[in-house]
Amino acid sequence: MNIVSSAPRQIILDTETTGMNQAGGPVYIGHRIIEIGCVEVINRKLTGRTYHQYINPGMLIDEEAIEVHGITNERVASEPRFHEIAKDFIDFIDGAEIVAHNAPFDISFMDHEFSMLQPTGPVTANMCQILDSLEVAKHLHPGQKNNLDALCKRYGIDNSRRTYHGALLDAEILADVYLIMTGGQIKFNLSADEANQEDGGVAKIDTSRLNLKVISASADELVSHEQRLDLVAKSGKCLWRG
Repeated sequence: MNIVSSAPRQIILDTETTGMNQAGGPVYIGHRIIEIGCVEVINRKLTGRTYHQYINPGMLIDEEAIEVHGITNERVASEPRFHEIAKDFIDFIDGAEIVAHNAPFDISFMDHEFSMLQPTGPVTANMCQILDSLEVAKHLHPGQKNNLDALCKRYGIDNSRRTYHGALLDAEILADVYLIMTGGQIKFNLSADEANQEDGGVAKIDTSRLNLKVISASADELVSHEQRLDLVAKSGKCLWRG
């Protein structure tokens, strides 16, 4: 599986819906999209462009779904219907590669919404390439948990704001996960030889989005540190002092 896409423009996408799939049928039967979140990536760089929209589905949201994403019927009551936002949404994603986690779920909902437009809208696969980041994760980490929370923990990505599933926030988090996950480094702490054997060379992770704050020890902390080293030195050679 080729995990690194050659598409110059990608849209990292997530949706929230009125409910989940019905047994034995397509995921969209009886349910509608209520939120769309998209993040634009060009040549593996976040551009800062996003698309975010709440949608009035014209139906009640399942209680089980509200417990997941926190979006209530009252929240979307005054939002536009899908046909009112369809053109702007299509213009944003047209010609790009869509990256979504469990993409068949999101794409099937999108195609259902497009099919109800008058005149009938496009089929997503006819205007966009589609990449399922869940399948990429399963390929890289077989037999492990590969939901978004598990991947954030695996790659050290802060998802503390993710109290509920929200489309734009999840798309932003997925963008971070996807770019690191497909940067080439699959396992951390590999020796150079091991990395060369598995990946053809030591891979680099794009750190352009990292903004690490360096905190220096205070004078009191330095004194405490030296006192601790004194105690270590009494019991034998202190490696930290040579």
